Amino acid sequence: MIKHLTFCAVLFFLSTILSVAQNGSVTGTVRTSDDEPAEFVTVAIKGTSKGAVTNKNGTFQIKGITPGNHIVIASFVGLENSEQAVEVKPGEKAVRDFVLKENAAQLQEVIVSSKKSNRENVIVAKIPLKNLENPQVYNTVSSEILKQQGITNYDDAMRNVPGITRTWESTGRAGDGASYFALRGFDAQPTLYNGLPGITSGNLDPANVEEIQVIKGPSGTLFGGSYYSYGGIINTVTKKPYHSFGGEVAYNVGSFGLNRITADINTPLSKKDKIALRVNTAYHTENSFQDAGFKKSFFIAPSLSYEVSDRLSFHFMTEILQEERAVAPVFFHSNRVDPLPFKTIKELNLNNNLSFTSNDLTIKNPRFNLQGQMVYKLSDQWSSQTVFSRGNVKSNGFYTYIWDDVSGDNYFSQYFHKEQQTTNTTDIQQNFNGDFKIGNMRNRLLVGFDYFNRNVIDNGSGWASARNVTPQGDVNYVDPYSGDTLAPVYLTEASINNLLAGTEPAKSNITNSSYSAYASNILNLTPSLMAMVSLRADYFDSKGEKDSSDDDFNQFALSPKFGLVYQPIREKVSLFANYMNAFINVAPQQVADADGSNTRVKSFKPEHADQWEYGVKTTLLSDKLNATVSVYDIKVTDRVMPDPNNPRNVIQGGKVGSKGFELDLNANPVPGLNLIAGYSHNETKVLAGDREDFYSEPGRSPGGQGPQNLANFWATYKFTHGRLKNFGIGTGGNYASEYKVIDNSKTGNFYLPSYTLINASLFYNADHFRFTLNVNNLTNKEYYIGYWSVNPQKPRNVTASFAYKF
Repeated sequence: MIKHLTFCAVLFFLSTILSVAQNGSVTGTVRTSDDEPAEFVTVAIKGTSKGAVTNKNGTFQIKGITPGNHIVIASFVGLENSEQAVEVKPGEKAVRDFVLKENAAQLQEVIVSSKKSNRENVIVAKIPLKNLENPQVYNTVSSEILKQQGITNYDDAMRNVPGITRTWESTGRAGDGASYFALRGFDAQPTLYNGLPGITSGNLDPANVEEIQVIKGPSGTLFGGSYYSYGGIINTVTKKPYHSFGGEVAYNVGSFGLNRITADINTPLSKKDKIALRVNTAYHTENSFQDAGFKKSFFIAPSLSYEVSDRLSFHFMTEILQEERAVAPVFFHSNRVDPLPFKTIKELNLNNNLSFTSNDLTIKNPRFNLQGQMVYKLSDQWSSQTVFSRGNVKSNGFYTYIWDDVSGDNYFSQYFHKEQQTTNTTDIQQNFNGDFKIGNMRNRLLVGFDYFNRNVIDNGSGWASARNVTPQGDVNYVDPYSGDTLAPVYLTEASINNLLAGTEPAKSNITNSSYSAYASNILNLTPSLMAMVSLRADYFDSKGEKDSSDDDFNQFALSPKFGLVYQPIREKVSLFANYMNAFINVAPQQVADADGSNTRVKSFKPEHADQWEYGVKTTLLSDKLNATVSVYDIKVTDRVMPDPNNPRNVIQGGKVGSKGFELDLNANPVPGLNLIAGYSHNETKVLAGDREDFYSEPGRSPGGQGPQNLANFWATYKFTHGRLKNFGIGTGGNYASEYKVIDNSKTGNFYLPSYTLINASLFYNADHFRFTLNVNNLTNKEYYIGYWSVNPQKPRNVTASFAYKF
């Protein structure tokens, strides 16, 4: 009996081998119209389950095809299919090559637009890693989405990302004048450019944006502690040159005096040597929806790539921005000590049409950013990346805010300051990436070194109160404490300069540096089970003021990161879990005993944030349905806070917790239809602090955490056939729940109301022309954002865009 079974098994095995041997295969390449390899294109045998996806060289191979006549289909989401007939002969290899109608740049737009969620990303983990292989959550917004939605303001791109919301616009003030966002309950600003420091004190121009990446969770292990990253980091990926001539010129016109012209021009300089130049530029003017305020900017960003050989390549990018604005002050409606006489917007009765400024009080935020990169392939398994970044940011002009000095009289003091600060940054990184096997286990190893230096020179004025205002616009010139009548101060440059002339100016020159080493490894324990282990060692050295050594200090921090990924269905479903860490260096402070004696300087450890997160990522139905669901818990420890037992002392021991969940969905269910949707819930609380301190009262929200519930949705449909071919429509919007912008037992709570915004779009997008008409806040909803503040937002507004592509 056993002999018979063995004989049958051998016959079955041999027949299987013979059957496979009699099958054939199809191989070939897919290239773009400008003869560049096309990656991520699906090539399949029609009517069968046989197929393959092109690699970075545009090649594919489909094995095990039954002999006979077949149809080979090359397809990509958002593009027309291309078909070819093929005869497959037993044991032979048939060759079929495809050429897409699109050039390399157009294909890249489609790739990003369709959000190929499982494509490799080289920045988020600093290792080429697919989304399903990465235990960290990140979301992206492509340049194509910006065009679809008529976005001319960088901040508006965030409405496509779950779990993030703006808490106030860019103020232009020194040091941190960029827009503030709440991300998983903590502060976030757009501080990375291509994974390198790109600090700004003003706005970012979207003209050179290829993709915006919102990298979720504490990210100090790979990106350092030079800026807050407890909830995550915003990274801007810039446009890169390609090896054919092309580009587009566009004009945007819209509400509140919007006029914007942009150009994106790419040209090869030497086809043989693979040298290419790309220049993006924009000129932008816009007024405010309020009674005063404007923005005027000029932006240019040339970039150059040089592929010396198959092993060596260089890339250089420069951004130059000249920007001048008149900025409405942040309306802080509480002194954070006394009980609030109003708990809601309705009770405050703020006149949204008032800016509380004038177009004579401007601030300039010129910015220069240079990046250089050299990539050298050391071997088939190892590569070297050397990167250099140099930045210069300035704040020159007037910054003003409104503050409630004396609660209950309905008057708020307006303070002014003359900004004059320059920040210079230098960053140098050396990364080595390896992809090799030890036994049967694949290792993807990163070893890196990072040097970061920042110099801040501040010669700004002192602070002075100019006047008192009511939310309804009344003005007086009375000292809120003494009741004395003061000389009028008007909203003119001369009048404010005269007011500030009597204040003591700053004279500061501070330099600090970070020296870091980090390593990260992705280990494939099995083809479906991967583990990530990462560690950063960071030495921070602050030289303090240039003319004094008394404020010098240094700190050392270790930042670990761990992750697990299991794919029960490979390349389709990924279960993940991570532990992540971030840190912030804390400067020493002067303290004393309770009676004022024993004055001394007290040093601290770095603050730390720790996150635990788990969830699932999917890419299903041939990458037409992509989703991420995650649950996270973040705890920040070692925060410096007032000593409850000594008002002249500060201690380290404050804790803040943030937990929540997020859902991100991207779908292309039928050709031409694209869906983006997201939902998030977050709860942020002070876990340990001082009950007498406004900023760290236990059990209360710390401020700036944003609404607890956020939702986003955007859908577009482009007609692919018939008379309406290339026409399309889009609709979507955002929801934010009620927001407790002040949460304190002494002052009481203040709530910003929930809101739902609806946006709509009509567009025509063909090979050479694009026209879009976008209406934002279609229902003219009155809504607000804030960070212990009340910031009115734009009413209904319209943008029309015309573009010529070549």
